[in-house]
Amino acid sequence: MKAATPPQDIARQVHAAQRGSQAAFAWLYRGFAPLVHAIHLGMTSRARAEELTQETFAIAFGKLDQLREPERFGPWIAMIARRTRPAATVEERELADADEPAWPGSGPESMAQASEALRAIRQLPEAYRETLILRLVEGLSGPEIAQLTGLTPQSVRVNLHRGMGRLRDALGIASRQEEMSDD
Repeated sequence: MKAATPPQDIARQVHAAQRGSQAAFAWLYRGFAPLVHAIHLGMTSRARAEELTQETFAIAFGKLDQLREPERFGPWIAMIARRTRPAATVEERELADADEPAWPGSGPESMAQASEALRAIRQLPEAYRETLILRLVEGLSGPEIAQLTGLTPQSVRVNLHRGMGRLRDALGIASRQEEMSDD
């Protein structure tokens, strides 16, 4: 797990980006692209999520001078990402037609399971959906998710715990406690 970036470092990069620094733009993109991608992946195909991630950053950088609390860049860009979604009818058709490989290099059974899990995650409430995708797809830790989203570490833990419970239910997977009580 990488160390959390101090809020003052985020603010410093935002200020530099506001002054036109391409390096600061790149730093912000590298640090917050997983958050934006996870938000979009929760609602659309992988290819469209990548396009929407680019669009979200283009919008955000165009409005960067409007950001009042630079240290809160993560929650701010997350809000922009949630608003940068095409009409639901288009997304539903894309998801139905998507035959994207879930994890390239995986076998057919693993890919089918991953696709089933992603479909189930997409049906969860937004808070659980986003934290689960950040954890399971983007590979971020709880503290990293908290830092990116602006949520408290406790809120992230709760969202991950409850989201995993709902995901297990949606996939028909019994929890370890249920399995032990059946023995």
